[in-house]
Amino acid sequence: MPFHPAAPSDLSGLVDAYGAVVRAIIDLGRSMRPDDFDRPTDCPGWTVKNVISHVVALEAWLGGEPLPAVEVPAYEHIRNDVGRFTELGVEHRRGWTGEEVVDELEQVLALRQSQLYAVELTADSVIDGPFGPAPADTVLALRMVDIWTHEQDVREAIGRPGDLDTAAASVTMERLELGMPKVVARSAGVAPGNTVIIDVTGPVVGRIGVRVEEHEGRPRGVPLFTGEASTHPAAEGSESVTQLAMSTSAFGRLAAGRRSPDEVHVTVHGDDEVAHRVLAAMSVTM
Repeated sequence: MPFHPAAPSDLSGLVDAYGAVVRAIIDLGRSMRPDDFDRPTDCPGWTVKNVISHVVALEAWLGGEPLPAVEVPAYEHIRNDVGRFTELGVEHRRGWTGEEVVDELEQVLALRQSQLYAVELTADSVIDGPFGPAPADTVLALRMVDIWTHEQDVREAIGRPGDLDTAAASVTMERLELGMPKVVARSAGVAPGNTVIIDVTGPVVGRIGVRVEEHEGRPRGVPLFTGEASTHPAAEGSESVTQLAMSTSAFGRLAAGRRSPDEVHVTVHGDDEVAHRVLAAMSVTM
């Protein structure tokens, strides 16, 4: 079932949504007290200022700025090469004030918008993305997942929930949905013959369905998109249907690895063991 409100599908709408979610972080930063920037977030080792520094650094790099030439200490929260890469921009700005980081984000947003609103750019134009060159619409969607998730990190840290019904939130829900078949069939190890339905109850509302089938001797998650779990034709033949209901915030926090299952409210109907395994394996992005 498509999410509501629907995510933008055209390039102009995606660029608008990207600008809005970056602007939301800027606006939060402008309204913070100095000590708010030092608050810890759900990102291990990162304060609010560090999270915003990460957003600034990655957008500046995608905009054409060179990576900063800094030495990154062996912080405990850095576990791999990706972690070391993302820490470069954070370390470079570690001595800055929060206000200075927000000022830079505003400048970087103006640069990125000038690039992304360019008349010659189309949805299929290949541009630099976080994982290498990719079509512009894919890059924008991936960046919105990361930026919206970090906006929520900031909001949780300073106690100002919001922006759970924006275009960027809808884009994030749609992208996270794409990872659920693998989560259910592979990461959670749900056996063939089971169907898992995830109801995202709002403010962005949608239904995610996955039926597990055996394919060449291995479990495969087949996405389902419409209908009630108990009557959907695609669920016929399933030995068991397990239904999970949770808010937009809860789904986003679980899928981003920011919360454990016992830290969010989830309503379960069906097989408790299947539900526990899916919830424990739900993290698909950081």
